[in-house]
Parts: sequence; C-alpha cells; structure tokens
Amino acid sequence: MKPAFAKATAGRLLIATTNPNKLREIRPLLDGLPLALLTLADCAPMPEPEEAGGTFWENARLKALAYASATGELTVAEDSGLVIDALDGEPGVRSARFVSPDAPYPTRFAEIYRQLDARPAASRDARFVTALALASGPDVLFETETAIEGWIAPAPAGANGFGYDPIFFYAPFGKTTAQLSDSEKAAVSHRARAFKDLSRFLLRAAATR
Repeated sequence: MKPAFAKATAGRLLIATTNPNKLREIRPLLDGLPLALLTLADCAPMPEPEEAGGTFWENARLKALAYASATGELTVAEDSGLVIDALDGEPGVRSARFVSPDAPYPTRFAEIYRQLDARPAASRDARFVTALALASGPDVLFETETAIEGWIAPAPAGANGFGYDPIFFYAPFGKTTAQLSDSEKAAVSHRARAFKDLSRFLLRAAATR
C-alpha cells in the first residue's frame, strides 16, 4: 500500500474550512470514520491559499494540497457555489466573493435579482455544486463533484441555512434550502452528497488495509 493511500485509512483528517456553518453540516456526515477530525482551528495559523482556480475542481484541489503540505495532515477541502443558468453560471466559483468579498448575503441576493429582472424571459434554473478533494502531501487521493438542482426563488425565504440557501428553491420538498431542517438538508444537499462519497471512500480504504 502506498504511504499516501495508507494515510487515508488511519489517524487524523483535517477539514480545511474556517466556516462554522460548513463544519456544522460536515461533522455529522463523517461520523463512524476511524479518524480523529481536526479543523484549521487545531493547526498553527497559516495563510489561506488563494482560490485562483477557474473551476470548483481546481479550487478544491489547490486548497486540499496547500493545507496538506502546510500541516502534514490528511486533508479534505471543498469548493462550493451557486450556478445560475440565466447569469451564464454566475456567481459560480466567485460565490463567496460575489459583489465583493465582504458583501453581506442580502446584498448579493439583491444583485442576483437585479440581474435576473433585466432578463425576465430567462430561465431561473440553478444548482448548488460542490467539488471535494482529499490530499496527503503532494497527492490527491480522492475527488468527487456533486450537485443539487433547483431554481431561484421569487424572494428569499427561510432562516435555517446559510449563504445562498434562502434564494435556492428545491422542488422535491417545495421549500428553499434555508427552510429545510438539518436532517432534510443532510439527505439531499450538494455538500452532504460529496462528504458521503468521501466517507464511503475512507471506509472502503480502511476495510482493505
């Protein structure tokens, strides 16, 4: 077994995010793994890698590799965003920086509605996308990309989510993702699907040691 792959089957796993809302979603999805979960708060301070990639895949890889190299830990990182067809995929990989890096989400919602209102005949179809990468040292051990399809709601609704959840309508439940309970969101969300894929990979790896 290669050392990098062996590291995926025992020891510790660094979840490379400082977003407390993401951590709240991610931790339950990794229950049962034979790994101690770490966050960036458990590591020495380090500069955040620039998310310079043009795709979710590229940003997930560069973050996972940067933090794995800096810490020596088995590291998982993800890049997520909202893709709106009528806006040519915006905000996409710029979701966390849309309008400006420090813009509050209501300001971002208002800009999205402004742009959509300028294209009244355009479809409001949209999707949340997550790309996830697992890295050890210079090696990417596992990758996945997942999505949840929906459309932009007529107006923001709900207070249980974060980010763009209040404006993303998920038809099977007839609600925005900010109106879903934690258990409902864990069953269907893009991020949940990606981390369930990771969990299955790590459990298979542990079983074949």
